[in-house]
Formats: sequence, structure tokens, C-alpha cells
Amino acid sequence: MNTDSKRSLSLVLLAAGCFGIISALALDITGSQFVFRGALLIIGAIAFLGGLYFYPTEKHHKTIINIIFLFPLLFCFVVTVIIPFGLGLFYSTTDWNGIRMTGFVGLSNYKAMFTEISFLWSLIITVLFVIINMIAVNVIGLALAVLCTSKIRAVGFFRAAYFIPNLIGGIVLGYLWQFVFNNVVLNWTLKLFEYNSSMLSKYNTAFFAIVLVYIWQYAGYIMMIYITGLTTVPTDVIEAASIDGATALQTFFKIKLPMIASTITICTFLTLQSAFKQFDVNMALTNGTGSVNFMGQYLTNGTQMLALNIYNTAITKNNYALGQAKAVLFFIILSIVSIIQVRVSNKREVEM
Repeated sequence: MNTDSKRSLSLVLLAAGCFGIISALALDITGSQFVFRGALLIIGAIAFLGGLYFYPTEKHHKTIINIIFLFPLLFCFVVTVIIPFGLGLFYSTTDWNGIRMTGFVGLSNYKAMFTEISFLWSLIITVLFVIINMIAVNVIGLALAVLCTSKIRAVGFFRAAYFIPNLIGGIVLGYLWQFVFNNVVLNWTLKLFEYNSSMLSKYNTAFFAIVLVYIWQYAGYIMMIYITGLTTVPTDVIEAASIDGATALQTFFKIKLPMIASTITICTFLTLQSAFKQFDVNMALTNGTGSVNFMGQYLTNGTQMLALNIYNTAITKNNYALGQAKAVLFFIILSIVSIIQVRVSNKREVEM
């Protein structure tokens, strides 16, 4: 097959592939009953990859092959992130209620979002929750990792015991601790201090309860990552420091901590992402309840964090358009904070 024939075949396959992929996505978005949507999408993807492969450019042939191997990952990213974000951005400018859409409303949903006092409160307590837990979980996780890498008996038992809470689902965990706070802790406080109110009935104590449960659930997972980082520190470096007269604290802060800087970056990133997206424990433990006065208004959802606020707006109140606007802002905030956090952590890695 000569060059012109390859080019013609390549263009035909590329055009057919693009048509198949776009048609399949359009049929899916519009809710068509066409039963071969999946087959059309697969055939379109294969045709598109074939068009890339047959394009007669020797210089870029290896690059094209690399793209073919990367295509499944890129395709999944586009389907699960880019397209949903685009649809969410579109629906946030409409009056969509989950069933029908009568027209565009522009930026009205975004204006309504920033004038909603409960949403602003949810944003504030979410940021506070993230800051507290990003520090507490990493400090406790690192302390547990140091303990579990020291020469103590039954290290395997302690590792398993600290990690097990992470294996329990957030909903189950929330209801479990709800029983503890409403029954066990309440009975203790009633006997000791004659205090007959549950921790979950007031904002301050309910928020502290969510923080406590999150730390209990997530610290063991972070501990396992720190254990992996600490075990990679060369033993000869530790022995050399000991011979030079360095104390255990000096060895930890001057040698071990700088050498696990990349592990600290990973753990802070994971904690940041997880704390921002906290939903299941929040819903099961308090369901956002808790009275608080904010900006002159009395709110009954004092422990409702951002993810739960978005859920209640879209699902409970059936206001999908406003919920999408909040979700778009949530996505943007999370992306910006993650980028800043990774860059700052990488800069500190270089300095350490």
C-alpha cells in the first residue's frame, strides 16, 4: 500500500471513528433507546485508533503507537471527568430540575449560591474541617507509623488494629459512632457531670465528633503509607547518625523526616482530598444537624459540610441546577487547592 492509499485510508477511518464516538455519546446524552450505542462507541474508537495507526508519517509513528496505548486511560478520563464536568457546567446555567429544562438562566444559580447563608456556612466549616484534619491525621498517622516501626512486641497486631477502621464503610461507621455518642457517652456524662444532652445535639460538640470519627477512620490508612516511607530510609544512615552521637529526636527530625518528604506530600494530598469530599460520615453521624447563628440567621444545619450541602440541594430539595452550580464551584476550589498544595509540597521537598 503506497503513501497516498495509507493517507486516504487513515482519513476515512479517522472520520468514521469520530462520527461513531460522537454519535454514541449524543445518543446516550439524549436518552435514545438505540440498543447498539455501546457497540457503536467501541467500533468508533477502534476505527479512530486504526486511522491514527495507518497515517503515513514515519517520524511520528512511535508517538502514534504511544497514543494508542494511552487511549484507554485518556478515554476513561474524558468520559468520567471532562464530559460530566462539561454537562454540569451546562446544567448550572439552566433551570433543570432533574426531569425537564425550560430555559437558560445564565449566572442566576451562581448568584443564588453566594446569597445562600447555609451554603456559605457549609463552605466555612468544610475549610475548617480540612485544616484541622490535614494536620491531625498526618501528625497522628506519622506518630503511629514511628511506633509501629520501632522495636516493640506485637507490631503486626498494632498495625492491623490501627488500620481496621479504614476498612469499615463511612455510612456504617457513622451509625456506629452515632450509637456510641447517643448512648454510651451520654450515660457517662450523665453519671459524672449530670449532663443529659448528647454530643450530637449541639454544633460545637457535633463538629468535634465528626472530626474525631474521621481521624479514627483515616489515621490508620495514612499510618500505612508513612510506614512504607520510613522503611525506605537506609539503616546505614541511621547507624551512622547514632555513632556520631545523634539522639532519637535529632535522627527523626534531621534525617528521617527530610528523607520521607515525598511520602509527606502524598499523605497531605490524600488527606486534603478526602477531607474536602467528606460526605458519608457527615450524613450518617449528624445528617448536618446542629443549631448555629451565622450572619444574623439561625441555622439548623450547623454541621452540614459542602458535599452534603450539594447533595441536599440537588436530591432533597430537587434543585439540580443550583446543585450543579455548587458542584462546579466545589470542583474548581478542590482543583486549585490541590495544585497549590502539590506545588508547595514539591518546593519543600527540594528545600529539605
